[in-house]
Amino acid sequence: MKTRSVGVIGGGQLARMMIAPATELAIDLKVFAESEASPAAMAATVIGDYTNFESVLAFAKSVDVITFDHEHVPLTVVKGLEAAGISVQPNAHALNFAQNKLEMRHALSVLGVPCPNWAKIEGAATLDEFIKANGGAAVVKTAMGGYDGKGVRVVRSSQEVLDWLSLGKPLLAEQKVEFTRELAQLVARNVDGQIAVWPVVQTIQREGVCAEVHSPAPNANLQAAEVIARAIAEGLGVTGVLAVEMFETADGRLLVNELAMRPHNSGHFSIEGSVTSQFEQHLRAVSNLPLGSTEATAKHAVMLNLLGVDDNNTFVEHFEKAMTLAPEARIHVYGKAARKGRKMGHVTATSNGTLGDALAIARAAANALLQG
Repeated sequence: MKTRSVGVIGGGQLARMMIAPATELAIDLKVFAESEASPAAMAATVIGDYTNFESVLAFAKSVDVITFDHEHVPLTVVKGLEAAGISVQPNAHALNFAQNKLEMRHALSVLGVPCPNWAKIEGAATLDEFIKANGGAAVVKTAMGGYDGKGVRVVRSSQEVLDWLSLGKPLLAEQKVEFTRELAQLVARNVDGQIAVWPVVQTIQREGVCAEVHSPAPNANLQAAEVIARAIAEGLGVTGVLAVEMFETADGRLLVNELAMRPHNSGHFSIEGSVTSQFEQHLRAVSNLPLGSTEATAKHAVMLNLLGVDDNNTFVEHFEKAMTLAPEARIHVYGKAARKGRKMGHVTATSNGTLGDALAIARAAANALLQG
């Protein structure tokens, strides 16, 4: 096997967490980072603007395949790379559905994937009609650019999004689903179409941001979640890791909420909790290597996000205390400057006992890091 080289556009924490498995797979990982302070700067070979086609093309010509740390690279740039003969994984066709929520909803409807009721909104009257027909409330989203709760509003009247409507861009309105919990199903698909699936996980959200992940999700319909994720990966032609975020309703139905075509926050547990982490699997998939086992390394695995508490605490200062209190926990920090509310890192823990055992380990470490 010849040495493969993979170029990652975006220098965030996802690219950072690809570095170790790339080394183990003998893959030459190169990163097109936004700044010298990017989390993945240690692997950065280019610092530049990912919206500049010529800069990205020059970088792409130095590797065998291009993949992404985020979904914000303009499709015009991605299509330009493909036109130049560059292997881009996932490709522009698939990425369109991750970037544009209206396109995603339409494609999932065509595939017959279960989703909340939805409508394309181009005026106040249409939105008010949708709200009235869906129980008096709706979730309105900007079609492009939103993440971690940004670009999302729960509204009872079009008056609450007049500023968005005034921009003249279509919006997505969705039924406000009464769900019992949120789940995420990760699946990986390589260029040849081989698929590997992790067990579905439960995600705990706080203020629109994922706070905890429990793997596997207790009492979840593993087969139903897998069927949905496989249908999306194959139907949209996704390569690499795909995260399918879902709502579970009181009667056990699963409704797809969002898609991410890259390693995802809900899969960080897999670094210690799975035989093959989502980061190794993504590199295998985009390089068209055989996919690895997704078997769990323990009965339970959990992940807790570390969100910035102020402008000083980078968590590194409190490693010793956390390691002493919870030696079984694994700590990952992203090398970011401290800022309140910022995703700064995460803690994982596994247990062959109970879910509560794993959570106790992770929380002990996280509390020490957060409180000092």
